[in-house]
Amino acid sequence: MRVILADDSALIRDGLARLLHDEGIEVLDSFSDTVGLVEAVCDQAPDVLIVDIRMPPTFTTEGLEAAMEVRRRAPKTGVLVLSQHIETTYAIDLLADNAGGVGYLLKDRVTVIDEFLDALRRVAGGGSAIDPEVVSRLLRRSRRTRPLDRLTEREREVLALMAEGHSNAAIAERLVVNQRTVETHVGNILTKLDLLPEPSIDRRVRAVMLWLESDEDTA
Repeated sequence: MRVILADDSALIRDGLARLLHDEGIEVLDSFSDTVGLVEAVCDQAPDVLIVDIRMPPTFTTEGLEAAMEVRRRAPKTGVLVLSQHIETTYAIDLLADNAGGVGYLLKDRVTVIDEFLDALRRVAGGGSAIDPEVVSRLLRRSRRTRPLDRLTEREREVLALMAEGHSNAAIAERLVVNQRTVETHVGNILTKLDLLPEPSIDRRVRAVMLWLESDEDTA
């Protein structure tokens, strides 16, 4: 197996390099930041890129952004994110294509070397290795996703005009579309917000209430 390492900590880089060498795994290159990292992966075609999330210069998400670029430009290279942090948005993007060859482990939870090496080999072989805490965080985030996030930009425009009290005809005039198009948007909005027909509930009013509640949450 051949790997490239990327971590701003010299201690982590050197420690991993020695560990991997002892296991017969070749370290092709190592980086303390992401400058030239993607190009090196594309040129040297390692089996796996092991990368931290927060790296210079801003120590925010440079490592994950590089990992995403590697996934796009060198899809045969596995990516193992090894970090102290969970960035849920990028984690979702990294895992979204279900192509395999991806891992996300937390440094402070890697306590058994053999388990880490097993995870590395799974990623190199096209499998996955996701820390249970990462999975739990993603599930919690998924459950918190607001219903309004399901709407398209146009549907949100229609709902905003509904909240202002406009009729379908008035909305059609404002958006320069025909009324049937607005009716279709309204129907889609009610469906996506899980507002099923009920005799005691005005679904249009309930949709507007959800919109207003959303505005309060983001105020």
